[in-house]
Amino acid sequence: MKLLVTGGAGYIGSVVGAQLVAAGHEVVVLDSLLTGHDEAVPDGARFVRGSIEEAADAIDSSFDAVLHFAARSLVGESVQQPELYWWNNVVGTLRLLDAMRTAGVRRLVFSSTAATYGQSEVSPITEDTPALPINPYGQSKLAVDHALAGEATAHGLAAVSLRYFNVGGAFGRHGERHDPETHLIPNVLAVPAGRRDAVDVFGTDYPTPDGTAVRDYLHVEDLGRAHLLALDWTGTSGAPGTHRVYNLGSGTGYSVREVIEAARRVTGHPVPTRDRDRRAGDPPVLVASAERIAADLGWRAEHGLETIVEDAWTFLQR
Repeated sequence: MKLLVTGGAGYIGSVVGAQLVAAGHEVVVLDSLLTGHDEAVPDGARFVRGSIEEAADAIDSSFDAVLHFAARSLVGESVQQPELYWWNNVVGTLRLLDAMRTAGVRRLVFSSTAATYGQSEVSPITEDTPALPINPYGQSKLAVDHALAGEATAHGLAAVSLRYFNVGGAFGRHGERHDPETHLIPNVLAVPAGRRDAVDVFGTDYPTPDGTAVRDYLHVEDLGRAHLLALDWTGTSGAPGTHRVYNLGSGTGYSVREVIEAARRVTGHPVPTRDRDRRAGDPPVLVASAERIAADLGWRAEHGLETIVEDAWTFLQR
């Protein structure tokens, strides 16, 4: 198939793009390079520099489907500058849908987020859990999910939204490089890499087995595989006019201390920590159930925490 991958020079988009190329597809990457890296564009893919608002210049009737990763994704920034998130994540996606409709491209896989659920007290979170996002980032992603549902009903789009929490690891030469870096695993590994003196642990008195917050972590390779399975589904006979939402997760999660211990084992470094007060709004546990996508598409996470950290460390050392 001929596929457009928006945000394909970013972390997750580049991994999925590389997986698509490996599967024999023709891949065109559309990325503004605002947060992506041109050297991350997968080998064998064609690169078009531009924003999703310029998708009409990159897509035509020769394309079979779109995989959509282009988004702003910093929670703190979304609170300080919400307009950036409404313009890029929502308005940009609406213009992408306009371009797809004009070109007659009726298949889409959307990289959404479990931030759409907000501070849910349900664990593990299922697709039936009320979506009550608490920041403009999660709100903008949920708005896109609603837009896709309407587009499917009105115009025959076959769409899948994939919701997940934390992603780590690497796939070949494609790994995590954010600036600023807000994710736990790369920040923990920054200590043995000599870039930080210690890791701050925010909250040690949560009602969890070791007192630290528990979060869901997925290997980026597993995440990419889910996108390819979702893409396959959009090509089935019952898909047109349908929007499906799937959670991706381990179903159990890992605590902050478990992540730090895994980093110590993998790197052989002591990784000092500094205990801090809880951060406002951080719930004790955020874990996603992936039972629905397991039943429908046969997807389950295959890589555990140790492999995630090992692959992230290997990439970081490169």
